[in-house]
Amino acid sequence: MSCEKEFVKKVIPGVKNIIIVASGKGGVGKSTVAATLATSLVMQGYSTGLLDADIYGPSLPVLFDIQESRPIVIEEAGVTKIEPIIRLGIKLMSIGLFIDPVKAAIWRGPLAASGMKQMIDQTEWGELDYLIIDTPPGTGDIHISLLQEYNIGGVIIVTTPQTLSTGDVQKAISLYSETKIGVPVLGVIENMSWFTPEKHPEEKYFLFGKGGGESLAKRFNVELLAQIPLNEKICEECDYGKLLAVLESKGIKDTFANIIKKINQELPV
Repeated sequence: MSCEKEFVKKVIPGVKNIIIVASGKGGVGKSTVAATLATSLVMQGYSTGLLDADIYGPSLPVLFDIQESRPIVIEEAGVTKIEPIIRLGIKLMSIGLFIDPVKAAIWRGPLAASGMKQMIDQTEWGELDYLIIDTPPGTGDIHISLLQEYNIGGVIIVTTPQTLSTGDVQKAISLYSETKIGVPVLGVIENMSWFTPEKHPEEKYFLFGKGGGESLAKRFNVELLAQIPLNEKICEECDYGKLLAVLESKGIKDTFANIIKKINQELPV
């Protein structure tokens, strides 16, 4: 008789596909990638939700300029339901919409995972083609709870080219590839691949080295979905919640359109 535990994974009613965006490393632009991906999906006509699962450092309120917004919480017959904030046509949920932005969430791992599950289960997502989940750095309770409890379609891994990043990111790929609770790795996105000044688009400066994303993709036999450059305009637009302007930057719109095309091949709606 096997002692191994079998995990029964939930399907969220009305949600066709759940995609996790993960890294294992902080500071690689994972939240920006997740937000831009969600925005691109809506622009292509897909009904999309975005959950910020980073309990300790939520970025979604700033990226969508909704720091002052508060979700409506409804109690009916002892059941709590939360109406997501809708911005740019995306249904948004984040712990950052409930707490003071200058205060730390002093929650141990199991409590953080419980808070994340409440946001998933109690939010009124409605009918969605895609729910994107932006995860925190690391490979801890949040990640494990998602893999054990929800029917995840796949994960997109974000890295920067430098060895310091790829060394941590490979641990995340190993977690998501784990036989018992793992999900398909849809591919690797290398962010901040080079710096290109906005006024000199022909120039490339490899500030964080070269080849890290490609090396990871080859090592784990997954696809390198994209290499995304860094420039000062994109940084400023993210700080002010101007995601539509980000997609107007040279090459970014086409890059994410290509990523979505590859996602649709694996997770059609």
